[in-house]
Amino acid sequence: QVQLVESGGGLVQAGDSLTLSCKFSGYKFSAYGVGWFRQVPGKEREFVALMTSGDRSDYADSVKGRFTISRDNAENTVYLQMRNLKPLDTAVYVCGAREGSNFYHRATSYDYWGQGTQVTVSS
Repeated sequence: QVQLVESGGGLVQAGDSLTLSCKFSGYKFSAYGVGWFRQVPGKEREFVALMTSGDRSDYADSVKGRFTISRDNAENTVYLQMRNLKPLDTAVYVCGAREGSNFYHRATSYDYWGQGTQVTVSS
């Protein structure tokens, strides 16, 4: 059974940086693609970044140039480095995982989810 645990969220000021972690437990992490999404109350889960099982990455336009996704297969962890944070980045950040090497931008494409970590950016 796959389990995901996010960590690293917090309260920061605009312009600050944070790095989120998504720790994967289960079998054969290297075969899974992982996506980061974010959600605010009343809105749908929004795609932020993804890393495929083949180490290809993609980003939402709103975070390109500011966020970097990476994975460490030895640690079964995917990271989301966030720089120059803005108040609009405030959300619960959630990671999802699914087997496969394609780009999966929709939340419905993911089979497993963590519980999320809150990121709050003050102005």
